[in-house]
Amino acid sequence: MKVKVNSNWQELDEENQLITILKKLSLEEKTGIAVAVNAEVIPKREWYQFMLHENDEVIIIQATQGG
Repeated sequence: MKVKVNSNWQELDEENQLITILKKLSLEEKTGIAVAVNAEVIPKREWYQFMLHENDEVIIIQATQGG
């Protein structure tokens, strides 16, 4: 199954949970990130249960500090 993550296509094997992509990118424990799937923000508490589907578009945004 393929999903688009921040404009790049990613291939998922059998597991199609949102957390699978975040683990693949080493972001599952990262603080200060927000995730949206098909323009809908997914709360962090739902990352482990949220199921992805073929051609879903995942946007991952990381907060940065600056001044």
